[in-house]
Amino acid sequence: MKPTEQIPATQPDSSPSTISFRDALVFWFKLGWISFGGPAGQIALLHQELVERRRWISESRFLHALNYCMLLPGPEAQQLATYMGWLMHRTRGGVVAGVLFVLPSLFILIALSWIYLRFGDVPVVAGLFYGIKPAVTAIVVHAAYRIGSRTLKNPVLWCIATAAFVAIFALSLPFPVIVAGAALVGYLGGRFSPAKFAIGGGHGNSAKAERAPALIDDATPIPEHARFGWWRLTRVLITGALLWVLPMSALAMGLGWEHTLTQMAWFFTKAALLTFGGAYAVLPYVYQGAVDRYGWLSPTQMIDGLALGETTPGPLIMIVAFVGFLGGHANPVFGQDAAFLSGAVAAALVTWFTFLPSFVFILAGGPLVESTHGNLRLTAPLTAITAAVVGVVVNLALFFGYHVLWPQGFSGVFDPVAAVLLVVSALALFRWKQSVIRVIAGSAAVGLLLKSLPL
Repeated sequence: MKPTEQIPATQPDSSPSTISFRDALVFWFKLGWISFGGPAGQIALLHQELVERRRWISESRFLHALNYCMLLPGPEAQQLATYMGWLMHRTRGGVVAGVLFVLPSLFILIALSWIYLRFGDVPVVAGLFYGIKPAVTAIVVHAAYRIGSRTLKNPVLWCIATAAFVAIFALSLPFPVIVAGAALVGYLGGRFSPAKFAIGGGHGNSAKAERAPALIDDATPIPEHARFGWWRLTRVLITGALLWVLPMSALAMGLGWEHTLTQMAWFFTKAALLTFGGAYAVLPYVYQGAVDRYGWLSPTQMIDGLALGETTPGPLIMIVAFVGFLGGHANPVFGQDAAFLSGAVAAALVTWFTFLPSFVFILAGGPLVESTHGNLRLTAPLTAITAAVVGVVVNLALFFGYHVLWPQGFSGVFDPVAAVLLVVSALALFRWKQSVIRVIAGSAAVGLLLKSLPL
C-alpha cells in the first residue's frame, strides 16, 4: 500500500449527513486500483478511509465486522469491503464493493500473465523475475513469522504448527486433511483446555480516538435490510447456490467433467472454502493441485505468479487468475489461434468460483453479525487451524527457497547471488521494516542490473 496515497474525502471537515450510492461507488472504484500491501495494508486503508477520514462508520462497528471476516475462509479484506458496502447500501452496495475490490486486479493480472508468457524469456523480463524470486521467498518467511507471532502463544499451539509442518512436508498430506485435523484438535482442546486456545488479539490494537460521530455510529439502529430474517437468509443461500450450480452444470454438460475449465471451477471452489489464515495458507493447496496434480503450470511459474500477485492491487489470492490464465492458455478451449481468449476466460472463471463463497458468507451472515455486537468471538477450532497454517506456510517457504537457490535441483549448482538477495530481502522486511512493494521493486531492480551486466 502506498502510505501517502489517499482517496479524497468528499466532506473532510464535517461529519457526513448521508452516504450517497454514487459517492460510495466512486470510493470503491478508486480503492480497487490502490489497494496494495496485502490484507494488513488493505484493512488499514479501509479503516483510515471509512473510520478516520470519512467517518462513514464507527470504530467499534468496523472492528466487529472485521472479527467476523477473520472467522471466514476467503480474503478477509475483500470480505470486509463487501460487508461495509452491504451495511451502507444493501445487497447492491455489497456486490459493488466486493466486485470493484477484485476487478482491477483481474484485468491487470490477465495482461501481466500474457506479457509473462509472451516475453518471459526476454532478458529484461527474465532479469526482473530473477531478482523478484528471492524477495518472494523472504516475503513468505516473513508471513509465517507474522502469523506465528500472533498465534503461537503456548506450547500446545506450537505443537499443532509443528505437526502440520511434518504432515505436509514429510507425509505429503493434502491441505484439507490438515485443516480438518487441526479443527478436530481445536474442538477437543476448547472443551477440555479452553485457556490454551484463547486468541490474543487480531490485526492490531486500535485505540478509540476522540472524533466526531460517524454516520453509522455505535448507537445507530440496525438498518432494516441488516436485520435477520429467515426469508432473507433462505433467499441469499438459494441465489448463491444457483450462481454456483448453473455455471458448473453448464461446464460439466458442455465440456465434460474432466475438461480443464470444469476441473478448474471445481478445484477453486474447494480452495475458496479452505483459505483459513489468508492466501498464504491456501497457496500450498493450490500448488498441490495446480502444479502436482493437474500440471497447469510449473513450480517456477508458481513462484513467478506469486511475485505478480504481490505487486498488483487487490487480494493476494488473486494469484488464482494467473494460475487460471496459464492453465487455460496451455489447454485452449477455443483453439490454438485463440489461446489468449482461452486464458482470459479461464482467469475470469476461477475468479468467479474463488470469490462467490465470500459474497454468500457476507450477505447471509451479516444480519446475524449485526445482532451480536460485543458477543462474536474466535472459536477454538479456528485457533488451531491458524496455528496449523503457520506450519504449512513454513513448508511453502522451504519449497520456494529450494527452487530459488537450486534452480536445477539439488544435483545442480547452488545460486549464491540469489542467496544474497534472499538474505537482504529478509533483512529489509524483518529489521528495516520495509514494505513488500519496496522490497520487490528493489530486488527486481538488482536482478535487472545483474542480467544486464556483461559476464
